[in-house]
Amino acid sequence: MHLTRKEEKMYQGEFGPAIEKSMEILVALGDIYGAEGMVEIVSAQISGVSYKTIGEAGLEYLEDLAREGAHVKVPSTLNPAGVDLDNWKTLGFPEEFVEKQLLIVEAYCKMGISTTCTCTPYLVGNVPPLGSHIAWSESSAVCYANSVLGARTNREGGPGALSAAICGRTPNYGYHLDEERIPNLLVEVETPLKGSDYGALGYLVGKSVGSGIPYFKLKSRKQGKTGVNNLKALGAALASSGAVALYHVENITPEYKSASENLEMLEKISIASADLEETRGTLSMYKDKPDLVCLGCPHASLEEINEVAQILKGKTLANKLWVCTSISVKAASDRMGYTQIIENAGGHVVCDTCMVVAPIEEMDFKVIGVDSAKAANYVPSMCGLDVVFDDWQNLIDFKN
Repeated sequence: MHLTRKEEKMYQGEFGPAIEKSMEILVALGDIYGAEGMVEIVSAQISGVSYKTIGEAGLEYLEDLAREGAHVKVPSTLNPAGVDLDNWKTLGFPEEFVEKQLLIVEAYCKMGISTTCTCTPYLVGNVPPLGSHIAWSESSAVCYANSVLGARTNREGGPGALSAAICGRTPNYGYHLDEERIPNLLVEVETPLKGSDYGALGYLVGKSVGSGIPYFKLKSRKQGKTGVNNLKALGAALASSGAVALYHVENITPEYKSASENLEMLEKISIASADLEETRGTLSMYKDKPDLVCLGCPHASLEEINEVAQILKGKTLANKLWVCTSISVKAASDRMGYTQIIENAGGHVVCDTCMVVAPIEEMDFKVIGVDSAKAANYVPSMCGLDVVFDDWQNLIDFKN
């Protein structure tokens, strides 16, 4: 792999041990994937934040990097942690877990990384422009960045994205290249979509396309506007049931025109309402009401929090409710009065974490209700709990 003179100096340790270690990781990745060289990036989004997923070894690695003076070269944000960093005690998170989690976040903070702790960095200011190169590692965020923003990133691992942030560049292969952004599956959706249908669709297509690139034709015009919240749910599900990092939607996503040049040559599948209903059944392990409803996977937008608040206004919940989001979006929710409405009903707007990476299996919950196909896919394997997948309005229950 070709390196510039500056990159060679970085690789040889002339800029310090942290940059040397990071460049070694990037060069190894480039060699594995056949990159001809590096490309400069404009932002990074780093996974490997929850103590539940990286453990003691990950914590030691991060503290070593921070001690060696590692500091990011580009604006960088963190994936969700395993706890609400401010309100962990109120929510009942285990104190021993919290202690380790705070050390992880502190190490990242020393490296100059924004501790917003969210899987939706594009909702808190990390919005790379069309065509820019980035190094993002959270699967749903990668899918959103490539597909909806038209930025360019591979599905980086946590260490790879961190190394790219420290060095300001990443190996130039995969989705950074024009020829790797061409669809290989045409998906014709024959039924109107709403709510959690987008997650069910993503889960179904992800299993079919694997690591490929689907091109969606949403044939029914009764669907109305397919907005940001629907697109993030679609991408999150695609990325969890398969390994999708990029999708195109006709007349919606920014690269759909260039991606549509040879659609007639693609394998085609059609999705009907019966297919989505069957997928919903696959994702629901449990049919009764859950004892905890978790929304916000990916993290909820301000509009989604408002929708919840309007339904809960003046009512009292019978089951526990977490609406997971970033600290930035929660601040806006606080100001708009949505948080207070949700809390008055007995729910919580939870920051920094989500049901997948939090230690909810240690918190006496048995059945989790989600409107996210990604969460429905991951909760049983990562938390060992039963899950109910449905529109969130059907998951919550009110006291008489």
